[in-house]
Amino acid sequence: MTAPISLNAGGSLYDRIGPDALSALVTRFYSYVAQEPLLTPIFPADLTVTAEKQLAFLTGFLGGPPLYHERYGHPRLRARHLPFEITPARARAWLACMNAALRDTPQISADDARELYAALSRVAVHMVNAEDHPAS
Repeated sequence: MTAPISLNAGGSLYDRIGPDALSALVTRFYSYVAQEPLLTPIFPADLTVTAEKQLAFLTGFLGGPPLYHERYGHPRLRARHLPFEITPARARAWLACMNAALRDTPQISADDARELYAALSRVAVHMVNAEDHPAS
């Protein structure tokens, strides 16, 4: 799940988006995460380090420099997320935050946003490790 997204004629998705737009996306994304009631229980109150790790991961995942690997080792995404209860509803909420952030980052083209969202949708499904709780 950590191999970079494939190249096309315009280069890697990282090349097309660029580091500044990717950083803006991550900042916007975590502003939404901080407001999402389904997600706040599994994230720290201070999202600074989380956002830094996400940016490093996405940089390599999208075909840029392998920053996450260099700083933290292999991402082992599923293993690193197992301590947190990630339900299908939380995966959908995470994706909704990403979708909103993509819409609100005009530096990322619609085509590149769709490609990134599709790739992250596959990752989100892979992270699910618990069932949704029935409504009380």
